[in-house]
Amino acid sequence: MVFKRRDRRSPVQIVWDFIYPRGGWTRAFHYVKHRVRRLPDSPERIARGIGVGVFASFTPFYGMHFVVAAVLARLFNGNLLSALSGTFFGNPLTYVPIGVVCLQTGHFLLGTEFDEDDTQGLMGKFGDALGDLKDNFIALFTARDADWHGLGVFYDDVFFPYLVGGIIPGIVAGVVCCYLSLPVTRTYQQRRRAKIKAKFEEIKRLAEAKAAVSETKPLGSPQRLEKDSSDV
Repeated sequence: MVFKRRDRRSPVQIVWDFIYPRGGWTRAFHYVKHRVRRLPDSPERIARGIGVGVFASFTPFYGMHFVVAAVLARLFNGNLLSALSGTFFGNPLTYVPIGVVCLQTGHFLLGTEFDEDDTQGLMGKFGDALGDLKDNFIALFTARDADWHGLGVFYDDVFFPYLVGGIIPGIVAGVVCCYLSLPVTRTYQQRRRAKIKAKFEEIKRLAEAKAAVSETKPLGSPQRLEKDSSDV
């Protein structure tokens, strides 16, 4: 195939590149920023797209942040590509602090507490939920009884508080990123348009100068003209 990678990556390398890109997160950030600024759309729509993309990274729908950002970009008339780029606000370096903030905020708003003793804390709740999904899938094809206890505990202690608690910090982060990106994008587009206009004006000036030179240039010397007339 033409579009296949020549250097096939192992599963471990794929996971590691997701956690830490080859060029580092600084280079990845500058690449995303550069691509967002060059989007062919209005600064307002690009900024709204970034805002909803950042908000999507505060939702507990891991693996579906692109889908959430696309839906929100449609609802708020934001740029789709900038919304997808905004989801990179949630990455392996920020998932932990985002999760902690969302969980604590959610339990505070709901008036509940996170029971760390039940199933050995957060990772235990994740493990029990995944185990229930696996066992209940097997139960569809066997005589085993389905058990939803682990999923229920995960929903009550993790998912629902995370969903509720991510609304306020997600809105705050999304609005801040939206307002910060708006003047930056507008200034970049204005400078880019000015550079393109100056380049076209320079090309036009050179073309006019070349045309003026060709009009004033004599067709031939007097001796050559006299010789041509005598030959006739």
